[in-house]
Amino acid sequence: MDKFELLARNALFKLDAETAHGLAIGSLKFSYATGLLPGHSNRQYPELAVKIAGLEFPNPVGIAAGFDKNGEVPDALLKVGFGFAEVGTVTPNAQSGNPRPRIFRLVDEQAIINRLGFNNQGHSVVIDNLRSRKREDVSNGIVGINIGANKNSADFITDYEMGIRKFWDLANYFTINISSPNTPGLRDLQADKSLGELLGRIDSIREELIAGTDKSPPLFLKIAPDLNEENLIGISDNIRSSSIDGLVVCNTTVSRSALAIQNTEPGGLSGRPLFNRSTIVLAKMRQLVGPDLPIIGAGGIDSIQSAWEKLEAGASLLQLYTGMVYQGLGIAKTICQGLSEKLAASQYSTITELTGTRIREWAARDLPVQ
Repeated sequence: MDKFELLARNALFKLDAETAHGLAIGSLKFSYATGLLPGHSNRQYPELAVKIAGLEFPNPVGIAAGFDKNGEVPDALLKVGFGFAEVGTVTPNAQSGNPRPRIFRLVDEQAIINRLGFNNQGHSVVIDNLRSRKREDVSNGIVGINIGANKNSADFITDYEMGIRKFWDLANYFTINISSPNTPGLRDLQADKSLGELLGRIDSIREELIAGTDKSPPLFLKIAPDLNEENLIGISDNIRSSSIDGLVVCNTTVSRSALAIQNTEPGGLSGRPLFNRSTIVLAKMRQLVGPDLPIIGAGGIDSIQSAWEKLEAGASLLQLYTGMVYQGLGIAKTICQGLSEKLAASQYSTITELTGTRIREWAARDLPVQ
């Protein structure tokens, strides 16, 4: 983090976390629109390019859903070096989410607890935001749409069907988020029978949309880190019998076992304490689904070394958010430069060759206690 970014972060940290987030979005939007945003090419290192699910990612470091909930600044994020940006989570109807305060910084742990509850402006606003992107921006970066369900929905699965239908022409890929701990009942969709129904209905919608268009954006399923071995096997079985193109592993955790200083605030824990748990789940899922299914590794990435280890454990691509809160906007540039340097000093010539080289070691570890 350079001196300017450190000063900016320290200033934002004097504010309530949600206020700081709003200011960060507003600043990015303004500086990008006015041409004042310092840019870093996300295509600087050809050896970091990754091709999966029919998409070519200029580098493996993406911004996870949760930062740009309403699709306001995806191109600004790509300009500062991220290889892809994921918008959302977006629900059919706008919702305010859970009562404030609902974001808590754990600075000593380099972590965050949130119980936001899918606060967003809904499908219509996000669609308008994405349609207002400049033509050159649309063709210059990968933007995924993370879709979710409204808290008061009578049928969560219908909300996912609506999301796929609404964003079909705008999404480079979809992430189906069934793993947030902050919408009651949502994680139940990870259970074997419920997941089978969800994926079956999504397959039907997808077939219909492919038949009517010339598009087929890949679909990823985002799972929780708080799953046991039996849960993981059930998910992998369902994935194999569906048309899902990949996984995002993982979302936030409800466990507090990795915290050095215990905190009882309810919500999902993200950041550095999540790294170990999420990486073990990643490696175990990689063993279950095999080497070919794309997996986006998320959870606790905040440095060159943690990014490298996540790739070794089986990640095809990476996502972070909390790491950017603590390390600043330049984190994607820093990680990409570091990965390139580590590759040059290693036996691997591309990031794809590195992926999965330590799966067995990570998968052999026991899942941490809750």
